[in-house]
Parts: sequence; structure tokens; C-alpha cells
Amino acid sequence: MATWLSGKARREQLGAVQRGRMPPSQPNPGQYALTNGDPLNGHCYLSGYISLLLRAEPYPTSRYGSQCMQPNNIMGIENICELAARLLFSAVEWARNIPFFPDLQITDQVALLRLTWSELFVLNAAQCSMPLHVAPLLAAAGLHASPMSADRVVAFMDHIRIFQEQVEKLKALHVDSAEYSCLKAIVLFTSDACGLSDAAHIESLQEKSQCALEEYVRSQYPNQPSRFGKLLLRLPSLRTVSSSVIEQLFFVRLLGPEAARTQPRQRHEIQSKGLVGPHRKEEKPQP
Repeated sequence: MATWLSGKARREQLGAVQRGRMPPSQPNPGQYALTNGDPLNGHCYLSGYISLLLRAEPYPTSRYGSQCMQPNNIMGIENICELAARLLFSAVEWARNIPFFPDLQITDQVALLRLTWSELFVLNAAQCSMPLHVAPLLAAAGLHASPMSADRVVAFMDHIRIFQEQVEKLKALHVDSAEYSCLKAIVLFTSDACGLSDAAHIESLQEKSQCALEEYVRSQYPNQPSRFGKLLLRLPSLRTVSSSVIEQLFFVRLLGPEAARTQPRQRHEIQSKGLVGPHRKEEKPQP
């Protein structure tokens, strides 16, 4: 079992979810309507915590571009890379603006983002229905310009398939914006990161996020008793998507030497996040 769900209480809860015996939660007395009165995906009431998670989003789904919402649309290479950069920026800016995260030690913030950015990226990709056609992805990764052996091509295609599967499984659950925000908070607040100054506090924030998701789902989807468990069980498999593969697929064009001339702003922004790029020591996936 993935270690992001740490602590005896969390292990027992996940076990109950898997066996279908999770007891119902009590309604949250702190729930209130969004101040602007507009329902979110038809849900008028959200907990205060979830409302703040949602308001931290720098790019609402509608601003990702209409091509994101059209699964059959084949995006060009430049559009794919630009969208990927926006998804990465969105994940980092969202984290900086959610409750509790800015109050953590800077070293802890960096450690959490470096460990979880690829999982946050996958969640953002699923949320905006990012088109994932193989040919443009391969072109974006630069495979057309740097021939590789058949074995390596097969291995790389397998990594693409894994990424596609994770995105499609999330899309199949029809996750709403509030649920995505909670899932991202659960992913971000992980005590698995090395060198944390207060791992217990960060774990408590993860539990708070998980409880908020549980209460929200049971309130808004009373006819789907297994929904919370299905959402929770999607998270461990996000780590099967290698961060180095995401770099190769979407950011190699923005990190290569040519990008310094053709796309200097995007290149600088990505490197300034301190998450991807040649400076980051990470084992590359083996073919």
C-alpha cells in the first residue's frame, strides 16, 4: 500500500473503504454557500476549507483553452507544450495560495513540491481533459529528431500508455472541481518527503484534506456510496507516472538549448520553479 496514507487511523479507513464498510460521516456544521452565490458544478454548498482550495486555483478550467475540453481535438506540438507549462505553473501557484501551505518552512514547501509535482500535473491534466494523442506526444518529446532503438521506443510508448491510463481513469469518474482540489491537497500534504521539519503536522493537514473530501462526497453524492473510496484509491497509482517521463514528453522542448532563443520566457519560468530541468537529480526510467 502506498505510504501517502500513513498513520493507523488512515490505514483503517482505507481498509474500510476497500471492504465497503465505511460508516457515514456527520454533516459539517461549517458548510456555507460560496460568497458570490454561484454554484460550482451544481453544488451550492462547500466547506470553508474546500472553498479556499478552489479559490486558490490560478487558472479556472475555462481558461485552459477550448481545445482542452474537446477530447477528439489533436493539438499541435507548440500548443501541447504551452498547455503543459500552464498546468505545471498552475499546480505550483495553487499550492502557494492554499491554506496552511505558505505557513510551512520554505524547505518543507520545496520538498513537498519536488516530490509531488508530477502527481499534481496528472490531476490537472485530467481535470482539463488534456488531449493525449500519441503522435503529437512523441513529436513533443523530440523522438522524431533523435532516433532511438526499437526497444527504447517500446518502453517509452509504455510510459505514455501509463500516463494516458491514469488520466482516463480519473476522467471516467467525472471528478468535479471540489473533488480535484481535495485530491491535490491530499497528494501535496504527504509526510513521505525527505527531511521535513514537521512531518506530523503535514500528515495532519493531509488527514484534514481527506476528511473534507469524505464529507463533501457523502453530502453531494449520497446515491454513490462507493464514490469516496474510488477517488481515494486512484491516488497511489498516480506515482506510476514517472516525473522524468513527463519532463521528456512535455518540457524537453522548453528546456533544450533551442528554447533559450525561441521561447525564453517559458523556459525561464519552468526552470525558476525548481522542479524540472537538468539541475534536478533524478533517475531516468530504464527502457
